[in-house]
Amino acid sequence: MGKENSEKKMVSVEDRTMCEATQQMLTKARRDGVKLDLDRGYEMKPCPIGAESACCKHCYMGPCRLNPRDPYKKVGVCGATIDTIMARNFGRNVAAGSASHNDHGRHILELFRGIIDGKVKDFTIEDTLKLERVGKSLGIDVEGKEVLEVAKELCDELEKTFSNVDGEMPFTKLAPEATRELWRKDGVMPRGAMLEIMEMMSRTHIGCDQDYDNLMKQITRTALADGWGGSMVATELSDIMFGTPSPTLADVNMGVLKEDHVNIIVHGHEPAMFEGMLAAVNDSFFIEEAKAKGAKGINLVGMCCSGAEMMSRHGVPHAGNFGSTEAIIVTGAVDAMVVDIQCIKQGLAEVAKCYDTHLITTNPRAKIEGATHVEFDEIDPRKCTDEILSKAIARYGTRSMPIEIPKKIQAGVHGFSHEYIEYMLGGTFRGSYSPLNDNIINGRIRGVAGVVGCTNPKVKQDSVHVALVKELIRNDVLVLQTGCSQIALAKAGLLVPEAAPLAGPGLAEVCETVGMPPVLGLGSCVDNTRILIAASAMVKAGGLGNSIADLPVAGCAPEWMSEKALAIGHYFVASGVYTVFGVGFPTIKETKFHDLMFNGLEKKGYGKWGMASDPIEIARMMIAHIDKKRKQLGIDKARERTLVDMSDRRELAS
Repeated sequence: MGKENSEKKMVSVEDRTMCEATQQMLTKARRDGVKLDLDRGYEMKPCPIGAESACCKHCYMGPCRLNPRDPYKKVGVCGATIDTIMARNFGRNVAAGSASHNDHGRHILELFRGIIDGKVKDFTIEDTLKLERVGKSLGIDVEGKEVLEVAKELCDELEKTFSNVDGEMPFTKLAPEATRELWRKDGVMPRGAMLEIMEMMSRTHIGCDQDYDNLMKQITRTALADGWGGSMVATELSDIMFGTPSPTLADVNMGVLKEDHVNIIVHGHEPAMFEGMLAAVNDSFFIEEAKAKGAKGINLVGMCCSGAEMMSRHGVPHAGNFGSTEAIIVTGAVDAMVVDIQCIKQGLAEVAKCYDTHLITTNPRAKIEGATHVEFDEIDPRKCTDEILSKAIARYGTRSMPIEIPKKIQAGVHGFSHEYIEYMLGGTFRGSYSPLNDNIINGRIRGVAGVVGCTNPKVKQDSVHVALVKELIRNDVLVLQTGCSQIALAKAGLLVPEAAPLAGPGLAEVCETVGMPPVLGLGSCVDNTRILIAASAMVKAGGLGNSIADLPVAGCAPEWMSEKALAIGHYFVASGVYTVFGVGFPTIKETKFHDLMFNGLEKKGYGKWGMASDPIEIARMMIAHIDKKRKQLGIDKARERTLVDMSDRRELAS
């Protein structure tokens, strides 16, 4: 099992994660001599030059290293300044993040086309009302047309998201006109995702674009091609094919595993594979096969983002976020961990080997050395899902290790799609964001915050997410969540209406009146586009300005770790949202590129970046921005700010 030196001093599990289930499994892993990512992350000492983006390896005259403490003292071999180097590095990060989401969106579009063409038989168009709504929003005439005819026109229109070489991406039509005019004026309106990503990579090649301000324009177009492009395509079409989420009660944390069942975890980002598994586990043949091996049944649970989608659509139990994906295998109860794309740690293979768990990859774009590959094909999904079930059931019948499942389960309400929020606020016939705007204008709700993103082993798992959100709602800020952040808050018990008393008096009153939690879970990280649509709907409802940049809103990724997160963050900034990242940020203060991102973009009419590590400091920054926007809108009122003392800080961190 790769046993570690037992005498080596290790940091306490309580300092690595605030999730009690993960603490229990980390303790067991150490006892078993298995090293998890939480310990690897603590022991890894990242390169300080790379962390601040003061190095360049875009050609082999280097790699070149500049001094972050004195960044203008020297330049790279080619003469590149620190600002050019940081802009190139950031641009390539955004290009990779945008590429991952656009690749996902394109794959969803191809599945949609397969349903329309009749090649895909096992999936269908579930939400015809949303099909019509999305079609109308893009200018498609849906009156008197058959479902497949509307779907074909929508599919052809959305193909432009990826293939356009000029013009404007289809879904940018949903943004407020003032926001779109800014994009046009500055020449950052995204055309086609393939073009934007290709041009971003080309411009950052040695000897190409060497003006950080000009590079920022292409960075912005590439990021917008994610949020208003591939990610939005993925969310909207997934809703059309698999059903638009509405609030559903679901259990979260490792206690959802069942010792007397065959346990299968699906982890990744592709909803079709999970939908296929959901159909397969309900097949009476496999249920009987499991019982023949002594199991009471088959228990399908999710992790990470595809788990969040299935939880939101179908109430499928969720076992934990990114920071717990290795730890849950330590239970010994996982018979198969099934993965597809994005956020899949290679370390899963070694941990799975130690606990005799099947790690099964299913996507040709994401294989892992040491894992079993069983390819998923939407045209014949049962070929993959049946083989996975057979392997998992066989493993249950030969379990030889002790099982230890943490008894931690927290129920939460998930599935607040844009459509449901609109219905919740206005009803079936008068659905509108006007009641939300009215309560922001009258001061009951101070503003809206999107708190999203990953967990990062550089910090105590979940802790920044939880402390930050508690402080925001305490100050009457309504919080929208996606991805791993949503799971962190679900485990902390904040995604239930009963959490309303933790909010400030104004927000609590609204929550109790509507019957909603003070924290609304919207789905996976690709579903951040629901926040973009909600922000645009707030502008359309009136009273809060003409563009997204006018709104009293802010965003944050407190424990971010991926290039996708940088692409997401920048498409929010480019759309007009003040966006704060925790952990750290790949720029050097006191440089021109840093000043452009953290100040200059806002002066041009966009949002801006912020960075802090302490959750209370992040909350104060976000609240200050919300208050600034309220003042600019003329809706600022005298109000008591509830800021915490040291005893409160300790309570928030517990």
